[in-house]
Amino acid sequence: MTEPLPPGGTWIGDEELVARWAHAWRPEQVAERLDGVGVPWCVAAGWALDLFRGERSRPHGDLEIAVPTAGFPEVRDRFAEYAFDAVGSGLVWPRAGADVLAATHQTWARDPASGQFLFDVFREPHDGGTWICRRDVRLRLPYDAIVERTPDGVPYLIPEIVLLFKAKAARPKDRADFEGVLPLLDATRREVLGEWLGLAHPGHPWLERLAG
Repeated sequence: MTEPLPPGGTWIGDEELVARWAHAWRPEQVAERLDGVGVPWCVAAGWALDLFRGERSRPHGDLEIAVPTAGFPEVRDRFAEYAFDAVGSGLVWPRAGADVLAATHQTWARDPASGQFLFDVFREPHDGGTWICRRDVRLRLPYDAIVERTPDGVPYLIPEIVLLFKAKAARPKDRADFEGVLPLLDATRREVLGEWLGLAHPGHPWLERLAG
């Protein structure tokens, strides 16, 4: 977030959230709608790790994609029939305006007819074609260095960055994701993830596992 959160957000309880995410889209559904878009985008979070694995390892409560902040309007235009609600600190702002978008980085696509949330858009900081890490702005990479594709062409965030974001909170599912993906990381990926973890989270317990 870059600005204080404005008033007007609505709290949605956990039980209602689970129900409203019950029909979240799969990566290929978003990829079909974004085919040919001029904005670099990719599947993020847990789904990205499963695309890297080549198989689904666990249930996913939602679907997250990442786009550069300036490219969000072009992505949003591909889903004109849906509403986009900003999210921050557990609050939701329906059909958020520019002030709320500037103060948050998550945006949930919602079917206005059913109220169901379909996918989550992370609006990421960037400098032109260079991605900037929200965890540590010293980490900057061109988009073509952080996005890989499945054999079917679905773009996904590289596992090194997905795990870097998961390291901060390290919930049980995040720790399970790390342990599940770790054997699939070659020496170069392990070294890179170790460098980034050391930069953003010095002393993190995963560093020892990566060195082992």
